[in-house]
Amino acid sequence: MQNIRRFVSIVRFSSEINFLWVNISSNIPCHSGSNIVFKKYLYSSPKQPKRSRQLSSSEDEVAEVTKKSRKSAEKVAQLKSPKNEGKSPIIKTENGDVCKKRRSRRISSSEDESKIPSPVKNKKKEKPTKTDENPSPNKLLKSENNENDTVLEERHNRTEKKVIFGKSSEGIGQKQSYNPKSSKYDPIKDATWKKSENVPYSALARTLEIIEEVSARLKMIEILSNFFRSVIVLTPEDLLPSIYLCLNKIAPAYKGIELGVAETSLMKAIAQSTGRTVNQIKSDAQQSGDLGIVAEQSKSNQRMIFKPARLTVKGVFNKLKEIAQMTGHASQTKKVEKIQSMFVACQGSEARFLIRSLHGKLRIGLAEQSALQALALACAMTPPNQDYPPKELDASKGRSAEGFKADVDRMALILKTAYCECPNYEMIIPVLLQEGIDMLPEKCKLTPGIPLKPMLAHPTKGVQEVLQRFEGMTFTCEWKYDGERAQIHIHKKDISIFSRNQENNTSKYPDIISRLDKCMSESVDSCILDCEAVAWDREKRQILPFQILSTRKRKDANESDIKVQVCVFMFDLLYLNGEPLIKRPFKERRELLKEHFKEQEGEWLFAKCLDTTKMEEVQEFLEESVKGNCEGLMVKTLEQDSSYEIAKRSRKWLKLKKDYLEGVGDTLDVVVIGGYLGKGKRTGTYGGFLLACYDKECDEYQSICKIGTGFSDEDLQTHTEFFKNQVISTAKVYYRYDSSLEPDHWFEPVQVWEIKCADLSLSPVHRAALGIVDPEKGISLRFPRFIRIREDKGVENATSAQQVASMYSNQDQVKNQQSESGGKFADEDFY
Repeated sequence: MQNIRRFVSIVRFSSEINFLWVNISSNIPCHSGSNIVFKKYLYSSPKQPKRSRQLSSSEDEVAEVTKKSRKSAEKVAQLKSPKNEGKSPIIKTENGDVCKKRRSRRISSSEDESKIPSPVKNKKKEKPTKTDENPSPNKLLKSENNENDTVLEERHNRTEKKVIFGKSSEGIGQKQSYNPKSSKYDPIKDATWKKSENVPYSALARTLEIIEEVSARLKMIEILSNFFRSVIVLTPEDLLPSIYLCLNKIAPAYKGIELGVAETSLMKAIAQSTGRTVNQIKSDAQQSGDLGIVAEQSKSNQRMIFKPARLTVKGVFNKLKEIAQMTGHASQTKKVEKIQSMFVACQGSEARFLIRSLHGKLRIGLAEQSALQALALACAMTPPNQDYPPKELDASKGRSAEGFKADVDRMALILKTAYCECPNYEMIIPVLLQEGIDMLPEKCKLTPGIPLKPMLAHPTKGVQEVLQRFEGMTFTCEWKYDGERAQIHIHKKDISIFSRNQENNTSKYPDIISRLDKCMSESVDSCILDCEAVAWDREKRQILPFQILSTRKRKDANESDIKVQVCVFMFDLLYLNGEPLIKRPFKERRELLKEHFKEQEGEWLFAKCLDTTKMEEVQEFLEESVKGNCEGLMVKTLEQDSSYEIAKRSRKWLKLKKDYLEGVGDTLDVVVIGGYLGKGKRTGTYGGFLLACYDKECDEYQSICKIGTGFSDEDLQTHTEFFKNQVISTAKVYYRYDSSLEPDHWFEPVQVWEIKCADLSLSPVHRAALGIVDPEKGISLRFPRFIRIREDKGVENATSAQQVASMYSNQDQVKNQQSESGGKFADEDFY
């Protein structure tokens, strides 16, 4: 009874203000068509239909409250009537402001007014007066009854410091809007939180929302940097989770921690939290193509009487990490419950970005390199590790634009280089906050156990181009092996093997680890080897195709069960006994490699190489590599300008493949996004596919060609069986294509294909590299043919739009036009 009386007193007080309509999960119908429940007690509105469920023992008391609530609501409606203005003293009551605000929202709703619940029967719905577009918490209302005004004012004074319906009365009626887009942004004044307070998730969500609406990359960087500036000044300990959430990560890539939340689980969580059905959520998601938008719209129609505490960046990050680490049979149920606990607390766009994060893609067009640039800009504008209040909030003041930009670029290069050598924000951010960016090269170095993104080579079209590029320089040619990149880290007894995508493949290659002692000298205490793991035929002593290597078990392999043997070809040494070697010339690194490691037949071999400057010898060596079941040659500078460029596709390395003399100088790795049903002999399978390149800057897949050649009957059957489980009802919102290309079935972007073509041409239909070469046309592939599935590549490692544009411009027929127009593409860049 004591709980009932407490509940009744709350309802009596709130009834003098207005009805608060709630939309939370229950089995009891409400006016809005959704559900309502107040803890254990049921609150009946005048128009609510009869319930099949039994009322509690407090039925009479609740009915009495309902009756008084209706009368009190009529009183408040009369107080707000325009004809009563100027007749009585004013009341400083925040509750009246809430009432007016909610009434205004109901009237302005797009819904039919007849369907909107009203506590006053036959009450004419009047448009609220526009005396104040931005009402303050203590809105001045005029009343007709002085005695009632006095009572209400006294009650308000007694309760204004209390929590009403899970929310402090001081915050009711206020809505602060965070705007990191402001041209004169102040990291302290423009922030919506104070010093040492946790960063609200709403601030991050608002930042991402604004970035999503912007297409200019520099503006994106500026907006994100403003948010980072406020975090650095007010709550520096929240900078790490803020960066992770901006990049939709929860840990370094090599740790392999992924959320792994299925779309059906997300739909279930949204449905259970909003009172909608899973079918409704699914239908809306199919129409919009964005589950995040559906979640936000579903949440916007929900009102809660007991509002949870607002979400914080740190709280969301920690819960996402907990979800990722849940395992076991009941893990999916626990994940849904954890998601619900966050989702019900979402406000506005928070729901959109929370669901997108759980789904795996923010889709705001923010690449990791842009985030690093924004962080560098934030540190340049508002240096970290200052006493509060900081003396320097905007370091750009009083400096020339050129001088400040040069400083930002310098800091960005330091930050990006440090991240390439040590791709772990948990190590970088503390140093950045405590000692500044300039200390990163000293504190965050290349470290065994932390994989680095490998150096990649630029494609060439022939031997002549190689000789022109390396004219006057010493270089070497190495066989280009058709295997899987293996970055082997050794620190005493700890051994790790990473892929080119920084995935931990240690458990995939127990045979490599067991044979390591055979090739390594005793003088090696720690090292990082750059190698290629290739399938090997021990009887014939020859290399086997990559397709055979791909049949090995991917995780937790048992050495006794391994049927496909591998041989490791070593070609570079990046770290040795505590010293990074990446700045040293390749010739010196190769000498150290051969000094501290030795070959073991069929298990450990050095990459076959030839040092020469003669075209005839290069051509013969290329033909020899093809006969040895290799893809072609890797040509590398030996002495001059021959450092190891981490995470770069550098001109210091060139690749020369066996089919480079046949038109296009390189194959492309593209993503399959759609399928066309086969006809004739291909009936029952897909007869063609829609392919796309990946634009990292815009975070989208751009159509590049349709393909239907190069497939055997077995290939088509295999592709059909695989993609029938990847079919989606509509194209993803981040697919860019022309309507004339729409396939019979759309697919999830899950598989990369290697394809070859005759040449590249401008296309008014395809969207690849649109705006890079031509402002109105994209680039397409002529006569594409299927080569193989690239199981070693993720979809985000597919050929980029920038690479497609570069390959187009590198064709002989467009080189002259490109030079005349001044077109230029970056030779070197972080990939």
